[in-house]
Amino acid sequence: MTPLRIAAKKIPDAVFLPVDKPAYDEASTMVMDTLRKLGVVVEVIGWDEAFLGVETDDPECFAQTVHDAVFDATGLHCSVGIGDNKLRAKIATDFDKPQGIYRLTQDNWFEVMGERGTDALWGIGKKISKRLAALGISTVRELADAEDADLAAAFGPKIGPWLATKGRGTDLAPVTSEPWVARSHSREVTFQSDVADWAVIRDEVAGLTSKVLADIEAENRPAVRAALKIRYAPFETHTVSAPIVGAPTFDLEILISAAVALVDRLDHTREVRLIGVRLEMTPPQPL
Repeated sequence: MTPLRIAAKKIPDAVFLPVDKPAYDEASTMVMDTLRKLGVVVEVIGWDEAFLGVETDDPECFAQTVHDAVFDATGLHCSVGIGDNKLRAKIATDFDKPQGIYRLTQDNWFEVMGERGTDALWGIGKKISKRLAALGISTVRELADAEDADLAAAFGPKIGPWLATKGRGTDLAPVTSEPWVARSHSREVTFQSDVADWAVIRDEVAGLTSKVLADIEAENRPAVRAALKIRYAPFETHTVSAPIVGAPTFDLEILISAAVALVDRLDHTREVRLIGVRLEMTPPQPL
């Protein structure tokens, strides 16, 4: 499967269809409901991902059961990662997509991951990987072998040692069925043709903000931060964000003003393929 960014470069005149969020949400609900019927602990971590807490002598057989149950219920394939903790299971899902099964445990951790770059680890992105490389740490094994004190000096007393646990494949967090709680809601629009008129962009941002406001009002969690996602033609994506001035709010005028103000931070010399608005919310109130 060709990534969209590569397809956009090879076929700059291609038309990318807008997302269909209601359809995705419906499919996500069906998948998660199917997983819950398997009689195991299900921890949802996004609309298309979940951890399953399973104890079994034949994990590959259970993984196949998971795949088949999801496919029978939805017609969708899924990849299943098997691990002795959440970190390894999450990384394992990347090895045999889109519908494979892969096992990654302490027994084969360094065999599989040792010579891979640090950005192959869940939770370590390109920026952190570059900072690690500047310290002479380029591979997962090198990160695992690094001294906690050296990492703490470079990244801080909490983040530094935490990075080392990633290299060692360590994750003590249990699988929990506590509901996944969204930190934000977003809406976006993909234009049928590239847009150079920034008045149109501002109007779209205002309209999208109104729609996202309805989403956060449904959760009764006011906004604390606004963000824009922009995709310049042909396929280069950036985000900008800023906190909402004053108290958390549902005020449409304030939120539109905050979101539209972010447009001034974008590159107005370029044409736009997609624009999106995200509103981050206050934490949910305990029951």
